[in-house]
Amino acid sequence: MPDNPQFNIDRTYPSRWTITFSNPPINMFVPTTIVELGALITDLEADPSVKVVVFQSANPDFFIAHLDVSKAAERPEVLGLWRDLVLRLSSMPIVSIAKIRGRTRGIGNELVLACDMRFASRQNALFGNPEVGVGLVPGGGALEWLPRVVGRSRALEIVLSGDDFDADIAERYGWVNRTLDDDNLDSFVDALVRRLASFDRETLAAAKAQINRFGTPTATELQSSNDMFFSTLASPSAQARRARLRSIGYGVPSDFELNFGKHLPTLGRADGEDSET
Repeated sequence: MPDNPQFNIDRTYPSRWTITFSNPPINMFVPTTIVELGALITDLEADPSVKVVVFQSANPDFFIAHLDVSKAAERPEVLGLWRDLVLRLSSMPIVSIAKIRGRTRGIGNELVLACDMRFASRQNALFGNPEVGVGLVPGGGALEWLPRVVGRSRALEIVLSGDDFDADIAERYGWVNRTLDDDNLDSFVDALVRRLASFDRETLAAAKAQINRFGTPTATELQSSNDMFFSTLASPSAQARRARLRSIGYGVPSDFELNFGKHLPTLGRADGEDSET
């Protein structure tokens, strides 16, 4: 592990791990985040005592803000690592649960979609894939997971609008298993984890593998979106849109990052014309 790990692992109970993500100030994913998470997945796969793993955030406002696109562009191989990582997470013989507070956008949404279950704070969770609004397509799995989870039309609404969706809508769409009042989220997830951990690991894994026959994308599907992401990344219109982001609080604590979806239309058209409001 690196000297300043972004993931803290609570292994108080060997059968159930809690992994807490912290990359101040707004929990951005950078290439080292992906590398570190890949190492954690390897540790999980190697430990035969683990039955359940919970992913959570140390930042109540940001579960995962999004990918730092500029840094990722400098290391394109990490998105190949990401593709393998989410496939391993979804197929490992361990139940994975995302306990979500705060903004969960872009690669953050793609991580929670790869988890087996998702539970969100009703008062303090937002979801979105804003890539289209900055001239990109989601390249980390949203285009593969969302149609399976919420259906084609709702996946189109989520991806093409680039907007933020609150926890109640996410629950209604089937994007998350359920929402809970923030005060009840921890106790609910803890009770579920303890219940699952009381069952046989082999039986949990066998049932998960059978259900996975009907709901997980293939490596080829994920790679096609990865390739498209880098293709759109190089387009002049996408570069122009991303240039505008630098002056309005991208990647730092700001109203833009808190309300990403609201601000995207203000970027206007890529050719410089104002968008209609």
